[in-house]
Order: sequence, then C-alpha cells, then structure tokens
Amino acid sequence: MDSATLLYNELKAAEPFFLLAGPNVIESEEHIFKMAKHLKFISTKLGLPLVFKSSFDKANRTSSKSFRGPGMTEGLKILEKVKTAYDIPIVTDVHEAIQCEAVGRVADIIQIPAFLCRQTDLLVAAASTGKIINIKKGQFCAPSVMRNSVEKVRLAGNSNVMVCERGTMFGYNDLIVDPRNLEWLREADCPVVADVTHSLQQPAGKKLDGGGVASGGLRELIPCIARTSVAVGVDGIFMEVHDDPLNAPVDGPTQWPLRHLEELLEELMAIARVSKGKRSMNIDLTPFHG
Repeated sequence: MDSATLLYNELKAAEPFFLLAGPNVIESEEHIFKMAKHLKFISTKLGLPLVFKSSFDKANRTSSKSFRGPGMTEGLKILEKVKTAYDIPIVTDVHEAIQCEAVGRVADIIQIPAFLCRQTDLLVAAASTGKIINIKKGQFCAPSVMRNSVEKVRLAGNSNVMVCERGTMFGYNDLIVDPRNLEWLREADCPVVADVTHSLQQPAGKKLDGGGVASGGLRELIPCIARTSVAVGVDGIFMEVHDDPLNAPVDGPTQWPLRHLEELLEELMAIARVSKGKRSMNIDLTPFHG
C-alpha cells in the first residue's frame, strides 16, 4: 500500500477527528518551524493526527498589493524542511495545474481552493500526483456539486479524496455555515472536513483608510462553528492558527490564537466523543403506542 493511501486510511479512522492546522501563509522559515513545533506538541499530547498546513502563495488576495508568501520554489523548500524536522505530513494548496507535480513531491495532501473546486484540469492534475486531494467547497456551490468534483478526481485514478466545508456566500460581504451541508457532503462518500476559520471570513467587508477594501472576519465565532461541526460528526477539522493573529499578514481576523488552541481542541474532542453525529439516526415512523 502506498504512503498516500496509508495516511488516508489513518485519517479516515481517526477518533474523534483529525486536524489540519497551521498559519495561513509561510511568513518565514523561522516562523513555520516555531508553529510546527507547537502544533506537533499539542496534537501529540491530545492524541490527534495532525497534518501541518501553510501556503506558499496566496494567489487570491483581495488586493494585488497584499502579501502573498515566498512563492512555490522557496515555499516548498521550507515545507519540506519542516516535514522532515518534525516528522509530520504537509497540506498546501495549488492554484494552477502546472504547480501540481512539484507540490506533489513535497505535500502529502494537495488542497484545491474553494474558488477553484470545479476546475477540471486542476483537479485532474492534482489527482495525477497520487497524493490525497482535499477539495474545498466553493462559497457559491451547493454541497451536491462536490460529488462531481470528487468524481473528477476518482476518474483520474485517485480514490484518496476529501471534501471541505468553508461557508456559503450570504450577500456580498459575509458567509454562513449551514450545518446541513456537513451531512449532505457525506453523499460524496469520502471524509468530510470542516474549515472552521475561513468560514468566518467577511470577504472584502473591511474598508481601509485611504480607500480600498480587505477581508474581515469573526474570530470570536470560531469556537461556535467548531463545536457545531464536531457535534454533527465531521471527520476532520481544518483551522488556521497563529501565534500573533493581530500582526498576521494574511487573514489575521480569522486565525485562531495559538495560546487557546489546546483548550479549544480539548473541548471539541469532548463534544465529539459524546455526540452520535457520525452515525445516522434510525427514525422509526410507525405509530407510537406508549
């Protein structure tokens, strides 16, 4: 059995859930190593399977002047170093089909951004690497669409695929999380992940001094969405975590503070263990004669 399938099976079997976590973007090698060290320590202590997440390039920033990261070549070098140093699998995202082969040589999970979840050539190129593919549901998509995206990956010869809920557009500057989606996404017959940080974005909802806009967010509601997700019974939690969110160059308003990660995960694990969300309730509609 290849390494991708072994990891995929490990994540599918994780109880109560697995964790995809890390800072939104690679800010520096020093920062990535610091974050990976803390995340590995916390996840090991709690017994949660961890896949470390960070992006080498944020290609869909609101402004072309915004920080994007070190780029693919330098970013993959840093991710490969942290992968080796802390013996942890890596998840990072791609934006173009041409990136997939190089990213697949380092990443254990290739993530398809929500905006690109229907891009057939990108899905097929990612699938062709043989790595696990995590497809984020587009903010504009019904959950039923993800069955088609998953099928594109499977038809390309890769059955190691997951889907990720990250909210649905609600007007122009807000997202909502519909817990029903976490149930309906199971129809894709693969692990379901809840992105509990991006789901609290307010796209282009923050006006800047001197003109222009940036994305805001509702960090204080991250526990709310996370509690809901594990109660419903998701297989994995995706969350972006930062040691200094107020000074994070990307998505600061929706990154969870590192200092509060362990206590939140402990609560989520407790909720998940008492919930029966992963098992469908057998509803008996025969007349009740009490």
